[in-house]
Amino acid sequence: MAELTLNHYLILSGVLFSIGVIGVLTRRNVIVVYMCIELMFNAANLMIIAFSNSLGDMTGHVFVFMVMAVAAAEAAVGLAIIIALYRNKKTVDVDEVNLLKG
Repeated sequence: MAELTLNHYLILSGVLFSIGVIGVLTRRNVIVVYMCIELMFNAANLMIIAFSNSLGDMTGHVFVFMVMAVAAAEAAVGLAIIIALYRNKKTVDVDEVNLLKG
């Protein structure tokens, strides 16, 4: 059975981050864009954990737990904003929502 190395984790992290970037740039639904941003956060967390594990240091693990706590709070606030946006504009399409216009 092959052992997973740091390169495997970095490649997986890069692929996940790329999928997130492509989703943010191509999708027009606010919820899908939001999910792609969360995917990019998780890819960065995976990279931090991989480097921390390869260096034998637990500092990266603690940092990722802090990032996950902030991301959970951000998810709650972000979804509340999306719900308020839908109630106000009756759409979640990025192109149709422009809050600067009256």
